[in-house]
Amino acid sequence: MKKKSIQWGLVLGTMIVGLTGCGLDIPKETPSSFETITIQKSDIELPMKFSAKLKGQSDVTITPQVSGQLMRICVTEGQRVSKGQTLFVIDSRNAQHEVEAARANLQAAQANLTAAQAQANSAKLEFESNKNLFDKKIVSSYMLENSRNNYNQALAAISQAKASVTQAQSAVNRARVNLGFCTITAPVTGVIGEILVRPGDQVSPAVSLTILSGNTTMDAEFSVTEAIIEAQVQSGLTQSDKAKHIAALPEVTFVMKNGTEYPHKGRITSLTGVVDAATGSLGAKASFPNPDGHLFSGVQGTVVLPISRKAVMVIPQTAVVRLQDKSLVYRVKADSTAQAITVTTINTGNGKDVIVTSGLNVGDKIVSVGANNVQEGQRVLFPSPAAE
Repeated sequence: MKKKSIQWGLVLGTMIVGLTGCGLDIPKETPSSFETITIQKSDIELPMKFSAKLKGQSDVTITPQVSGQLMRICVTEGQRVSKGQTLFVIDSRNAQHEVEAARANLQAAQANLTAAQAQANSAKLEFESNKNLFDKKIVSSYMLENSRNNYNQALAAISQAKASVTQAQSAVNRARVNLGFCTITAPVTGVIGEILVRPGDQVSPAVSLTILSGNTTMDAEFSVTEAIIEAQVQSGLTQSDKAKHIAALPEVTFVMKNGTEYPHKGRITSLTGVVDAATGSLGAKASFPNPDGHLFSGVQGTVVLPISRKAVMVIPQTAVVRLQDKSLVYRVKADSTAQAITVTTINTGNGKDVIVTSGLNVGDKIVSVGANNVQEGQRVLFPSPAAE
């Protein structure tokens, strides 16, 4: 066995010598260069993200105006309704009786007014007759004054009767309104929320029946840090200038919790004028059209506001090495060796780039890929075989 091994070794050695003698070269290992980029300034759009909660622009809590037994629920939860559509019906029998009683009182008041007017007409005729007779010295002044007083009393009775008619008419109108309140209709177009009652329940103005979300336009409510607002809107601006800047802000996007992007863009429409002392932020709203009713009140997500940054140094995240509280990049020196440079960066939010705010200059060359495998002073660029 040992003899055979020696023989095979001699054969392999002879083959290698023969190949070399035939002019075939064995490939030599060539060190490869790291990928690098040269720092330049460029424009970039940063997606600023804010946690938000949706609310219908005209959400309405539906409560009854009168007390009574709930007879009928005319809608279902999640149903889209139009303005004026019937939602709930309350027992209207008592309200109908009140209308009938008020009408009867009105008729009685009107009859009293008619009688008072007739009596006043008679008193007027008697007064005018006695006045003519008094002028002819046929009746005494006593009879004249007595007829005058009767006429004045009749006029006062007419005024009281007219006041009674007005009060009775008001009672009829009020009873009719209460009767109308027994049928609860939608004040806005929207979507029915959770229905908190059932047919047969006793309801009153203190009882909430449901929430009607007027969702043709939805507001995304979120908080914006004071620093952002000062930089973008409020720095030395008047109230009118602030409104102009808000109007000039770019369109925003709403992203659901599952990452789905809502197809319709929105705009920031308002900022509160007071900074919350506890959070150091301002309340803000962005309005989104909701023509298909796909958005609902209470849905949480993210409002994305694109902010443009002009003439900044953008490098890939793969060029940055994180060491505890420091960020390093490897700059390539003239002799092709790497030099570790501490930099400060801002996340762009796109998942692949960062903005360098200090540590590098335009024209610097840095290792862009594989920086985690580089060491201080290591040579990172090698000439190609053809250049040697």
